[in-house]
Amino acid sequence: MALISFLGFTLLVGIISWWSVRKTDESSSDGYFLGGRSLTAGVIAGSLLLTNLSTEQIVGLNGSAYKDGLSVMAWETLAALAIVVTALFLLPRYLKGGLTTVPQFLAKRFDVTTKTITSGLFLTGYVVVLLPVILYSGSVAISGMFDVPGLLGVSDSTALVICIWGIGIIGSIYAVFGGLKAVAVSDSINAVGLIIGGILIPVFGLMAIGDGSILGGLETLMAANPERFDSTGNPGQEVPFATIFTGMMLVQLFYWGTNQQIIQRGLGAKNLAEGQKGLLLAAFLKILGPIILVLPGMIAYYYFEGGLASSDLAYPELVRAVLPKPLMGFFAAVLFGAILSSFNSVLNSSVTLFGIDIYKQHINKNASEMIVVKYGKVFGVCLALAAMFIAPLIANAGSLFNYLQEINGIYSIPIFTIIVVGYLTKRVPAIAAKIGILSGSVLYIISQFIVGPKMVAKALAEAKANGITDPVELNMVEAGAYPHYLHVMAILFVSNIIIMLIIGKFYPRKEPFQLEYTKQVSIEPWKHVKLASGFIAFIVIAIYIYFAR
Repeated sequence: MALISFLGFTLLVGIISWWSVRKTDESSSDGYFLGGRSLTAGVIAGSLLLTNLSTEQIVGLNGSAYKDGLSVMAWETLAALAIVVTALFLLPRYLKGGLTTVPQFLAKRFDVTTKTITSGLFLTGYVVVLLPVILYSGSVAISGMFDVPGLLGVSDSTALVICIWGIGIIGSIYAVFGGLKAVAVSDSINAVGLIIGGILIPVFGLMAIGDGSILGGLETLMAANPERFDSTGNPGQEVPFATIFTGMMLVQLFYWGTNQQIIQRGLGAKNLAEGQKGLLLAAFLKILGPIILVLPGMIAYYYFEGGLASSDLAYPELVRAVLPKPLMGFFAAVLFGAILSSFNSVLNSSVTLFGIDIYKQHINKNASEMIVVKYGKVFGVCLALAAMFIAPLIANAGSLFNYLQEINGIYSIPIFTIIVVGYLTKRVPAIAAKIGILSGSVLYIISQFIVGPKMVAKALAEAKANGITDPVELNMVEAGAYPHYLHVMAILFVSNIIIMLIIGKFYPRKEPFQLEYTKQVSIEPWKHVKLASGFIAFIVIAIYIYFAR
């Protein structure tokens, strides 16, 4: 039954996606990379949400909630504020400049070399980190749900490889041969199923601990561990409260406002008003994200009495324990849709970056749009193959969620820094952007992978030498030995801005930068954008105040 539901749902999504794009002009780079700039608010919102949701988010964040409780909701609720900033500040400028990729702005503001470096960083991060993690985590989930080793009579590692290649091939077909519109439409369909399926898990979980009552289960959960319902994280936890005012918001702004994988949906909007409505709808729904991405982990902590061998087992074990068997097939199908969505979204963004920013710019400047799309597809196939070969190696990387967040810092903050400086100043030169990217990446690597580990190891050794053996006390020693990586990001962000401003002071551009309006789409804002933005910000602040202890 589960396998039939899985195949049926996947086939249905594929048919609808094909039907929606059958008239799209794939020989046009605008039609292929941006869906003809025809995406509506609903499609944008659905696509944004599902692009963000995959197994590394669902499993990883619920695992964090299993350990630390409600404080990890910052990864979801603060995303709403970042999306609001994107809708109000960044999207109007992107659409005004007629951009296809974020690095295109950097070429206009600084120079082509800056754009190429940025595109290269994005692509490196996608192929080395993001795509393999999505494939690996998704394959672990699918292999476990369908018992692929038992079904095919193979070892766990072989089953994992089979699932990796299966997901990779199907995702490549969507992303490489369907273009952004196929990805966005399939995302929107899958989003509905994922929201329904995702809500079922906490519903059945609460009923399981509340003797059939959802409200009874919630009361039991809150009464048993009231300290875990605290929105303000403590030192030693994954998201200490102070970090939401430093690196957390920077990471959110980079992800939702400048990451090609995400913002490409907004760039494909039919006009600014539709783009803003889509972003703000996604922001409002992100506020509800903890119901799917945090609450199940907290339920699992109570249900299993904190006795699981690994926090990453919290979500799959809860699903297996509380979800009725007839619904397992449906949930596996929508989870597969989420995995597929994240993979093909990143892959489509990679194809766009290569085709527009590298092939057209450096390899064949006279290439027609049809040729650019053709070689973009070829690159996409090569990228997908590379990710499929790398993905099995992730098994030895430790915690997937922390691995993804920490590694992404190598390029996320440097890129975000030069974009912010590029928009807020007019005379900072291209050399400042290049130095900003280089210094940001190098200093972060030195901090997190050389200096930080040495200081933590030294502090733990001294603590153990002094007779400290309690895990809780050792955790606090580790937390105090070196600044949290989100604080490090904020420090480097400010440092890079100062460096760039100093360079701009002594070696300014000859002419101030002016962003020209290309008139490709209307940039008339949605008339209710400020009211809706204020309402969303009010809800986020109110949630934090209500749960603060």
